[in-house]
Amino acid sequence: MRELTYVARRTVEWREAPDPKLRSDGEAIVAPVAATPCDVDSAILAGHATRRKPHIGYSVEPPFALGHECVARVVDTGDAVTGVAPGDLVVVPWSINCGTCDRCRAGLTAHCAAVPYMAMYGAPIGGTWGGLFSDLVRVPYADAMLVPLPAGLDPVAVASASDNWSLARRLVAPHLQARPGARVLVVTRGSICLYVCDVARALGASEVLYVDPEPEHRAIARGYGASTAESLDPLPQGFEIAVEATGRVDRLALTVKCLAPEGVCESAGNHFRPGELPLLDMYLTGVTLRIARDNVRAHIPDALQLAASGKVAPEKVVSHVLDWEDLPTALPENHLKPVCVRDEA
Repeated sequence: MRELTYVARRTVEWREAPDPKLRSDGEAIVAPVAATPCDVDSAILAGHATRRKPHIGYSVEPPFALGHECVARVVDTGDAVTGVAPGDLVVVPWSINCGTCDRCRAGLTAHCAAVPYMAMYGAPIGGTWGGLFSDLVRVPYADAMLVPLPAGLDPVAVASASDNWSLARRLVAPHLQARPGARVLVVTRGSICLYVCDVARALGASEVLYVDPEPEHRAIARGYGASTAESLDPLPQGFEIAVEATGRVDRLALTVKCLAPEGVCESAGNHFRPGELPLLDMYLTGVTLRIARDNVRAHIPDALQLAASGKVAPEKVVSHVLDWEDLPTALPENHLKPVCVRDEA
C-alpha cells in the first residue's frame, strides 16, 4: 500500500509501506474514502511543527505518514469486533484510545493510559500509527475508536469529524447550553472556527463575531449568519464566550480582553511559540481559559447527530474536492479545507 509521507516543508510524496495486518481480534483495517487536512497539518506542511520539543520530549522530524481526519470504509475486522463490520463507513478519531482504561471511561480519550503519551495518527508522537492519508490503516481498538457514519451523511461534508468538526461543536455547545443566547467571539486563521460559527448559530447564539484577515473566510462566516471583521478591537466588548484558534499568544491575549465578566475562552490554536497573557486583566474579570487538545472520541457521536439534524451545513467549509491520486501535488497548496476523495472502485 501507499502512505502519503511528509518529507520536507511543503513537500509530501507517496511511499510504499507493508499492508497493515490485524494483530489482535479487537482490531480493524480501514480504507479512507474521504480525508482532509486538519489545521495542524497546515502548520506541519509550513514547517512550523517539525522541530525538536525538548521541554516535552518528542520530535516530529520527517519523514512520517501524514493525516488524521477521515471517513473510511471498514475492510476487515477481528473476531471480537462487534460495533462495525466490513463495508461500513466510519469516522476514525485522530487519537489512539482503548476505551476501557480509567481515563477513557471518564471521556479523556486523548489521554488514554493504555498507549504511549499523545499516541495519534498523522505524526510520530507516542509511537508510529500511520496516517489517514494512506490506502489502508490499522485501528487497534476498533469497538472503542470507530464511529459508524449515520445513514444519509455525506462523507465529504463530515470528513473532518475525526477532529475539527467534532472539536468545533465541543468548543461552543456546552457553553451555549449553560448560557443560552450568549454572544460569541471567534478569532481565527483556519477552518475550525468556521465550523464554530455554524454550530454557534444553530445552537442559539444571539451574536457571532468572526475575526479573520482572509476575505474568503469571512464570506463563509457571513453565510453562517456571523458578523465579521478583519482584525480585533482590543477594547472590551462584552462577549460571554470566545473561541481562539490562531496559535498566536498575542491574539489570544486580545481575545480574553474582550470577554465579559466571568466569560469563558476556548483556545484551540496550536501554540508552538511562547508568549505572555494579560493575567491581571484576566484575574480582575474572572476569565475561564481552556487550552487543550480535544478528547474527540467522546464528542464524535453528538457532532454527527448535529450534522445529521439539518440545522448545520459543514459542507460550506469544504473549499475543494480533490482526487486521491493528486494528493502529493494538491495537498501542499494553500487551501482552506480541501477534502481528498478516493474512487473505491
